[in-house]
Amino acid sequence: MRPQAAQASGGRGKMHLLAVRKTNRTIVLPVILLIAAAALAIAILLSWSGARTDSISLERQEQMLSSTVDTLALDLATSLEGHAIWDDAVLQTHKKPLDRAWLESVYGQYMFSTRGRGESYLLDSADQPYFAARAGTHVGLDSYAERRALVAPRAARLRRMMLHPAANIAYRKWKIPTIVDIVNVHGKPAALILQPIVSETGRIVQKPGTEHVWAFFYWLDARNLQKIASQFDLGPVRFSWTADHGRKEAVRPIYASGSAQPAGYFVWRPFTPGTIVLRDMIPPLVAALALVAAIVFLLIRRIRHSTAELVASEEQAKHLAFHDTLTGLPNRALFDDRIDRALATGRRAPQRGGALLFLDVDRFKQVNDTLGHAAGDDLIREVSRRLSRVVRESDTVARLGGDEFAIIQTDVRSKREIDQLCRRILKAIDAPFDVLGSQIFVGMSIGVARIGRDGHDRHELARKADIALYQAKQAGRGCYRVFAREMDASVRMRQSIEQDLRIALEKGGQLEVYYQPKYDVRSRQISGVEALIRWHHPNQGLLCPNLFIPIAEESGLIESLGEWVLTEVCKAALPWPLEAVAVNISAVQLRNPLFAQRVIRILHDTGLDPHRLDLEITETSFLENVEQCRANLKLLRLAGVRISLDDFGTGYSSFSHLREYEVDRLKIDRSFTNAIDESADGSAIIRAIISLAQSSGLKVTAEGVETAEQSHFLSDVGCDELQGFLMSGPVPLPELDRLLGLDPEIRNPGGRRLAA
Repeated sequence: MRPQAAQASGGRGKMHLLAVRKTNRTIVLPVILLIAAAALAIAILLSWSGARTDSISLERQEQMLSSTVDTLALDLATSLEGHAIWDDAVLQTHKKPLDRAWLESVYGQYMFSTRGRGESYLLDSADQPYFAARAGTHVGLDSYAERRALVAPRAARLRRMMLHPAANIAYRKWKIPTIVDIVNVHGKPAALILQPIVSETGRIVQKPGTEHVWAFFYWLDARNLQKIASQFDLGPVRFSWTADHGRKEAVRPIYASGSAQPAGYFVWRPFTPGTIVLRDMIPPLVAALALVAAIVFLLIRRIRHSTAELVASEEQAKHLAFHDTLTGLPNRALFDDRIDRALATGRRAPQRGGALLFLDVDRFKQVNDTLGHAAGDDLIREVSRRLSRVVRESDTVARLGGDEFAIIQTDVRSKREIDQLCRRILKAIDAPFDVLGSQIFVGMSIGVARIGRDGHDRHELARKADIALYQAKQAGRGCYRVFAREMDASVRMRQSIEQDLRIALEKGGQLEVYYQPKYDVRSRQISGVEALIRWHHPNQGLLCPNLFIPIAEESGLIESLGEWVLTEVCKAALPWPLEAVAVNISAVQLRNPLFAQRVIRILHDTGLDPHRLDLEITETSFLENVEQCRANLKLLRLAGVRISLDDFGTGYSSFSHLREYEVDRLKIDRSFTNAIDESADGSAIIRAIISLAQSSGLKVTAEGVETAEQSHFLSDVGCDELQGFLMSGPVPLPELDRLLGLDPEIRNPGGRRLAA
């Protein structure tokens, strides 16, 4: 090659190289740098987003796990309270000799069936064991030696808490002093719960610090830990006594009650959605950088969506933890927090008062029984909406369960504001409800306690609001009552009467049956009697049933009392030359599935002809549980027992009910009898009742006859029997025997004195 050609060729090559370099410098390099910068920016953004998503996920998992652990401790302690705050438990644990079968059933088998593998130990006032159970079965007391080092110091601390309850706040989330600790049992973790065994009613008094103690070990084994993990889709969770964990694992400390040092740690492999998403996107990024913008866009959208879902899931979990699922209202947990805040505000600024309202839906059970639970749920939702509309934004409406609601009214300047809110509530609930195509009417009873004035403690305030609610129900429902000091005294009086009545039933000698005669209109002779119980109280004298019968119904004593009365009446009626003897039946008795069988057994034991027994019921008692009452009445009718409808005219007073009940007799309420002398309307009502009864083939008895004019009128309109003070008031058994002309020797053979 010639040198010129070689020189020219070298110049072109150099120029080409320069052009390439320029191109690289002006186009390729900027593009490469731009792509690299974009890729780096995308990588940094994706790495940050993935890490942020993982962080949110981890934080959520830690919060959920912590909430679950707290809920587990609260659930354990709360579920055990039913066996610790219990009169029967106090009596049984102090019983000599011990009923080990009972203790094994309650503190062994029951806990095993509900909580699985665990251990129970009962300690006396000197912290010495007298009962032990493992895996639901009673074991020897020597097993306690293995646990003494864990239980004894905590039992001592629990007794100090019992001696000085005001200085301890750790257990205020529970009803009684409670210790919940995580302990090491031979290398295995367990939740150790200690509670004193105390009286639920307060009638059994124990010297503080000497109560028996129940210690329960709940194993945090793999099965129970997996229950915690499965609630929030966590991976396998393990327990560790130290914070050591693997590179891909997370750790969460667990604190025992009253301790600032961790008692142990939960270790698990967290779910990392950000890392998973990022790992899935790397291959497409490497394979097609030309699609970086689209891929980045898709990634950002996907990551943002994942983050939003995580945040939404966290918010939803928080909402469900503090709100009622049926109504969306705050639940008891959030309600407790709000009332504590209201109490704190009341302490800081007494002039900014508040009120706690407890509310119950009247006749809700009837809606459930007649229309079904779906209708009941629909009614509860509509009630919650109406309550939310009548309060201010600063107030709190909560559903505590069933048909029970609560309202926290804030910034109350005077009682007038409380009255206004209660009246708005009653008016809103009085309006008819459209439930599943049916229009129903219910009411609401409201009890009110004022923050600060009636208490500075949540439990005391709730107790007084509950007392006021009880007074509202006793007043006839559909009304409200604000707590007053005398209400507390009334509750104590009712408790005293309940206790005295229980003693009277156990020991005998205080209760007596009186009898009020019924007179045939035509012959003016005694045709029957009505049994009425009287109580010779050792301190208060003769008590009428209107005072203690409602208390007996509420306390569960009415069935024992009713059986005693029925037995006494059946024995007393054997020698009487009367067609029938009437006994009043409580709604509580009539709802008992065994009631009819018990009546038939008493008739058999006493020898009284069933056709001579007349049971008096009310329409209201029948409607409270229609199916069970109908079954009882059917059995009684088949046995020959007569049925009378008492207080007719004051309840639903539907003659269709008379055919449904298959009653034999109506008893006209005394309020209509009294109206005979007052207005023509009263007389017209009685005429209508008697006319309809006669057309249905029913006998009619008029109660409360006190004047001759009433007697003449009732005779003229066709009434069959008269009962009242005009003829005779209630009399004891000897006096009735005298009125019937019975020989005293019939009841007193040989001259011995017998109690009525």
